[in-house]
Amino acid sequence: MTEALRIAIVGCGTIAPTHADAIRAISDDSIRLVACCDDIPTRSAKFAETYGVRAVSWTDLLADPDIDAVSICTPSGVHADLGVEAMKAGKHVLIEKPLEISIAACDRLIDAQAVTGRTLACVCQHRFDPSTLFVRDAVSRGDLGSVALVDARVTWYRTQQYYDSADWRGTWELDGGGCLMNQGVHTVDLMLWLCGPARSVFAQTRTLGHERIEVEDCVAATVAFDNGAIGTIVASTAAYPGFPVRLAIHGTQGTAVLEGDALQTYAIIGEKAIYGQTAAPHAVSIATGGTRSTVSNSSVSEPVDAPDEGEGPTVPARWGDSHRAQIADFARCCRTGEKPLVGGLEGRAAVELILAIYESARSGHMVEL
Repeated sequence: MTEALRIAIVGCGTIAPTHADAIRAISDDSIRLVACCDDIPTRSAKFAETYGVRAVSWTDLLADPDIDAVSICTPSGVHADLGVEAMKAGKHVLIEKPLEISIAACDRLIDAQAVTGRTLACVCQHRFDPSTLFVRDAVSRGDLGSVALVDARVTWYRTQQYYDSADWRGTWELDGGGCLMNQGVHTVDLMLWLCGPARSVFAQTRTLGHERIEVEDCVAATVAFDNGAIGTIVASTAAYPGFPVRLAIHGTQGTAVLEGDALQTYAIIGEKAIYGQTAAPHAVSIATGGTRSTVSNSSVSEPVDAPDEGEGPTVPARWGDSHRAQIADFARCCRTGEKPLVGGLEGRAAVELILAIYESARSGHMVEL
């Protein structure tokens, strides 16, 4: 592999420009976008022209020794087929969330990574948000005491046109679920990363705000964690006009509330409580792949539109900043052989919890993980 990781984007739909822009914004020349691929040739040709790269077929991509890695931005239900084939062809693989839509498919990816030795990472870019990193450090140090209660809310709005825009949207076969699997998976991932593994769930789901979809647009679940904490997950794509994601972690000694991409509340017993988007210090550090990385919080002050993942009208961060941080982590791990912050097992954990929630809703019973 050359010094710069040469990567191709597979699937030139809605999220692909975010990946391409993030790759191009990495300033240390550790990664370079060289090609794209899509099952609709006109779409890949347009994408290639926009970004000045080659449009190639999937077969040619796999055989090309000048492509080191792929970023898979296709519908969720084909992630494993593409990712496994790419790793067997010697490519490193970055997969847009969710990792896949079944445990068996996730395990196929994880097994292929173990056999081939390629790097496998799942896009959970909010782990790289400065405010999330600050809370992660605080929880790890025990600043909040023991985590007792967790409240996760993903109350977004998607029009009927959103679901009608592509045949795969809102289907079990390719979307794998609705507001929880597609939109809520990021928050589920953060909840598990910050608060530890889940032990059991009890849930209900509904389809109340949309037509012609197979999956839920409303879900409410209670969660019991291995550490004794309890929590709730509420998600929707029928909550007009859409509101910021909110993840509140209440401990025996304090509380941290993430809203959007910002730390809105940080209150510790005996210390002055801080409220608002400036609650996180200017910089935070986290152990990543065995090294210590400092992430500036100076880029989370100006709200801008988020084109595909918008939690409401605006989010208090520049869209793509955290994608850039995660892709840089991926590129580094491809070169060094270190484990990425969000590998296959981490991506699998969020899918496992979401599938348990769906099973509970179908059966009407608590489901143990």
